[in-house]
Amino acid sequence: MNRRLLLLALAQGLFLVNNITFIAINGLVGLQLAPYGWMATLPVMGYVVGGALAAPLVARSQARFGRRGSFQIGLAVALGSALLAALAAQWRHFPLLVLATVVAGYYNANGQLYRFAAAELAAPAWREKAVSLVLAGGLLGAAIGPNLAAWTRTLLPTPFVGAYLALAAVALAGMAVMARIDFPRAPAPAAGAPAGRPLGQIMRQPVFVVATAAAALGYGVMNLLMAATPLAMQACGFGFGDTAWVLQWHVIGMFAPGFATGHLIRRFGVLPVMGVGVALNALCVAIALSGVALHQFVAALLVLGVGWNFLFTGSTALALTAYRPEEKDRAQAAINFCVFATMALTSFASGALVTTQGWAWLNLGALPALALVAAALLWLGPRRRAAA
Repeated sequence: MNRRLLLLALAQGLFLVNNITFIAINGLVGLQLAPYGWMATLPVMGYVVGGALAAPLVARSQARFGRRGSFQIGLAVALGSALLAALAAQWRHFPLLVLATVVAGYYNANGQLYRFAAAELAAPAWREKAVSLVLAGGLLGAAIGPNLAAWTRTLLPTPFVGAYLALAAVALAGMAVMARIDFPRAPAPAAGAPAGRPLGQIMRQPVFVVATAAAALGYGVMNLLMAATPLAMQACGFGFGDTAWVLQWHVIGMFAPGFATGHLIRRFGVLPVMGVGVALNALCVAIALSGVALHQFVAALLVLGVGWNFLFTGSTALALTAYRPEEKDRAQAAINFCVFATMALTSFASGALVTTQGWAWLNLGALPALALVAAALLWLGPRRRAAA
């Protein structure tokens, strides 16, 4: 761990403050403003749709302005979109709220690259630990995000306007932190040097296919259950304070293992750690199906967070082996596009399923995706052993 990694971990934490606060309040604000209940999670969906649409733009921005310049542009967008969302809540304008979250997706796409940037700030032998430790910075999001939503939702006469204004302040703090990080410059390509393989060739590699599928489906399952939790808990009669507490433990589960996941990957290998992540996700579904008491929501979401950490950190470490330095921008953009597209689908499905079919069917809907990830890991394992 060096100074630049510490600052990047702090930037990751501020990114997660934004992310978790959006998840905590957007569905509830959407439920208040949407003309139909099934549209309640459209603002959550807008956040990830915006990320999917922005992924190619972010890749070009990274190539043109470098890591720090592109990340600062993302933080400026976060500031503007938070102010736009505050106006939407103040004016009770649902389409404007959805637009604000779509715009915020650009910041989401930028923030998803922090983990890849972490690998560039450490020696090659410690890339997995660097990724894991920067992701652990998300604990700041666990400590602040749900509480920020709870503390500021009634700060102003119109509910949740204060929360969106607080996110604007978080974006300004992120810009101050990012200004102090010096990322290594990418070496200028020599005249006539190849620009790397075509994206199609990179994406056809078995290791790239499995890394992308695990990242997308792992994030999709987590998003499916997390985005619906505030709505499910409200339907079960729990207050917003209880919901914030459950989300806080969920985010702790997502990022606290980051202090150990990199070590586990180096000790046991990336595929076994990802396999444990799939098993923990299945355990989350089992706990959620066992009942709807507060402790069951807490336990299910905590286990879901740990399972996501193992899958997402593992898939990131696996993806680092699938492309060369000169191919990183387009390869990382392709991975993030798949992640955001899956999250967009699950964001919409979470609201539709939980409001029409209920919490139990929502959880059962996660099982086919988990089975697909498990099958992909079992398929890749023998291929990697044969190649070794």
